[in-house]
Amino acid sequence: MDDKTIEALGKLRKALETTERARGHLYSFHQLTGTADFELGDAVTALREAGHTDHANRVQRELLGRNVLPGRWTFQIVEDYDDMYHDVFRDVERAVRDDLADGERHGFEKQLKRERQRLSAAAYSEHTDR
Repeated sequence: MDDKTIEALGKLRKALETTERARGHLYSFHQLTGTADFELGDAVTALREAGHTDHANRVQRELLGRNVLPGRWTFQIVEDYDDMYHDVFRDVERAVRDDLADGERHGFEKQLKRERQRLSAAAYSEHTDR
């Protein structure tokens, strides 16, 4: 495989890895928002026990179980991201890699590893030959 193809596949792979990171942040958003909703439930209970029924009712009515986007909870956002973007991105990256690199992943990094280790071995050899 020529160097330009290896570099192009490396860029495509890096873009995929960036979407993986974004997806992780999206799952964090999903889990943190869900945790906050359960914490709101605790706050409602505490407000009621402290005698602040009107405030408890407002928090419950306006916040508890609220959609984060119109008609959407966070799990739906995660599912849509996976179905409409992430899965397609991964499939396209895999198809391009299969066609150009026989499915080999991280070809750019493998080439970089060989070069770096060669440089390291050469520097070590030069140092020990003195």
